[in-house]
Amino acid sequence: MSSYDFTKLAAERYSVRKFADRPIPKEALDAILAAGDLAPTAVNYQPQRILVIESAEAREKLKNCTRSHFNCAAALLVCYDKDEAWKRSFDGKCSGDIDASIVTTHMMLKAWELGIGSTWVMAFDPEAMKREFSVPDNLEMTALLPLGYPADDAEPSPRHAQRKGADAVVTRDSF
Repeated sequence: MSSYDFTKLAAERYSVRKFADRPIPKEALDAILAAGDLAPTAVNYQPQRILVIESAEAREKLKNCTRSHFNCAAALLVCYDKDEAWKRSFDGKCSGDIDASIVTTHMMLKAWELGIGSTWVMAFDPEAMKREFSVPDNLEMTALLPLGYPADDAEPSPRHAQRKGADAVVTRDSF
């Protein structure tokens, strides 16, 4: 894929909050998970752990944990193992959330390439997730990624196209 294709893909992707009532084929879900597996992680420790929520029963349980499920066809709970994540020696900063975020971004973009929408959700109750899905204490939950084919009337948030631009967020040699 050329950089133009990537930039186009990244620009066209938006957070889908309304999904069609259509299942995601196993092959597509496997391709999304494989894209996450390709993501770089600190020292290549690969501390990410992904809980796939796809059965009707599991998706019902998800509704006990968040309002931001959007009646998805599947969801991915992206976590990291606190015992396996790299920690910076200077100050002990843990790379786990960063690693899990990179993994999540890879999966979001792959999903979009396959015509599958997603939205990054942090608005979930971690205690409810632990209870409903038996998430062990050594896993830190970073993101929930509801997935599905966009409904015919799905559209980006009005804020989606608002960008500050490089001049507002990038500093070059003047610090």
